[in-house]
Amino acid sequence: MINKLSTLFVGLAMMCLVGCSSQETKLAIQIPTPERPAGQEHVVALTAPKLETVHVGIVGLGMRGDDAVVRLINIPGVEVTALCDIVPERVEKGQAILRKAGLPEAAAYSGSEDAWKQLCERDDLDLVYVVTDWKDHANIGVYAMEQGKHVAIEVPAAMTLDEIWALINTSERTRKHCMQLENCVYDFFEMTALNMAQSGLFGEIIHVEGSYIHNLEEFWGEYYNNWRLDYNNEHRGDVYPTHGIGPVTQALNIHRGDRMTHLVSMDTKPFNGKKMAEQFGVENKDIEFQNGDHTLTLIQTAKGKTIHIQHNVMTPRPYSRMYSLTGTDGYASKYPIEQICVRPTQVDKKAVPDHEDLSAHGAVPAKVHAALIEQYKHPIHRDLEKRAKEVGGHGGMDFIMDYRLIYCLRNGLPLDMDVYDLAEWCCLAELTRISIENGNAPVLIPDFTRGHWDEVQGYKHAFAE
Repeated sequence: MINKLSTLFVGLAMMCLVGCSSQETKLAIQIPTPERPAGQEHVVALTAPKLETVHVGIVGLGMRGDDAVVRLINIPGVEVTALCDIVPERVEKGQAILRKAGLPEAAAYSGSEDAWKQLCERDDLDLVYVVTDWKDHANIGVYAMEQGKHVAIEVPAAMTLDEIWALINTSERTRKHCMQLENCVYDFFEMTALNMAQSGLFGEIIHVEGSYIHNLEEFWGEYYNNWRLDYNNEHRGDVYPTHGIGPVTQALNIHRGDRMTHLVSMDTKPFNGKKMAEQFGVENKDIEFQNGDHTLTLIQTAKGKTIHIQHNVMTPRPYSRMYSLTGTDGYASKYPIEQICVRPTQVDKKAVPDHEDLSAHGAVPAKVHAALIEQYKHPIHRDLEKRAKEVGGHGGMDFIMDYRLIYCLRNGLPLDMDVYDLAEWCCLAELTRISIENGNAPVLIPDFTRGHWDEVQGYKHAFAE
């Protein structure tokens, strides 16, 4: 019964979304797009001068920051020059990692909430790597670029439209890279499926799904001063969308030939969220707990494609990023098990055994699946998989994320993710709240490129010649 109701719910919501497509200016809530400030130009496919050595300053050395130190010192052409955290003991932990690797200690900043400003003001840094809590991400990113630094910011890099536009305008004005550290786009199945899609195995991709479904009950107490649960306490909507939406929008070529035009979002009541807040001593006497236990968002693109995104950190539902691509000739999904479905004519008989067993009505057999995974393994993974799994970071995808960032900076190439990716993925936090709080109304999604979303045709990774 639950599955039937869920299917009906999604179907009705999709009908609403598609139904408003032809009349979106009449039915949808319009979000103003500020004019590009005079003298600025877009940064689609932005490049910057090559850096022989990338001197990095890391801000935030808590749950994720010390792992970043380990990864970065294992990448050629990187020097960790400065470390910063409000807690001095965390900086010392980072220093210990450097000493153990036989590297000199970094300049240290700690003890105050704005010690990061001193780090950003150094004249010997190229990149500021931000691993703090969400509420400080955008402020640090803007300040770092204003000080002449490229910036890489943990997810979500911005929580409001004001923060998003500040990052965009600063990147455009300073011509500095502003990349969101979205690791899931580098996971192994996701990049293999992306390669399959870009190779035409699935035909034209028409619908994609992604999510962040992860029961955080055992982790809530690990966040400094309860900052994450406190944010969920005070904010409705999909506050953590980037792991789900990032990989699937790459397959749809978002702002590289297509763009997201509008969304509809719904949520449940905070059945468990309120209990978690009480358990961990998080409260706001002025409001009830805001973030629904489960949030569902449907998005449509300019070319008539659809996106389905979910957020759930409060229930015992098994971990899932829901990753799936639906094409005119095939399908791939990662959760709960990896599946690939293709037409028999889509498979190279020389590369794949037992091709006679293919069926358009189900997933390919295990042997065919394995052969396809090997055949379409992404070139980046062929080069980096072994080393990535040795160094680690969510199975290696974090290392590949950092490696690609440094590789592109050292070779003067466009980054794999630009500030507009950051904007498109992070905007769900505020836009889903607006939809939910207005009776699940459709909401128009700004064109963050301000007219340049189709200048580049097709998503691709840049490589040095």
